[in-house]
Amino acid sequence: MSKQSICAWQKLELGAAIRDPGNASALKTGDWRTLVPVLDEEKCIKCTLCAIYCPEFCISEREDGLFRPDLNYCKGCGICANECPKSAISMVMEDK
Repeated sequence: MSKQSICAWQKLELGAAIRDPGNASALKTGDWRTLVPVLDEEKCIKCTLCAIYCPEFCISEREDGLFRPDLNYCKGCGICANECPKSAISMVMEDK
């Protein structure tokens, strides 16, 4: 495997031990994902449920008032899509 194809998660310490306290924001865990949430802006009612239920707390309100994930940290679990009352979020395979 070439050095260029090594992802951030592959550089983790054995057992994913965190050796430096407070470094969680530096560990971009989004490259673990295979599915990515896609928002249908027409269906979104801005209810905030996606942000409330996100286990990574990576969904936040943007300037346009819509809620979108920070893909640097989104693991693609699909909870946001499952909890959306209007089915405005769909999970699709990510192109990497």
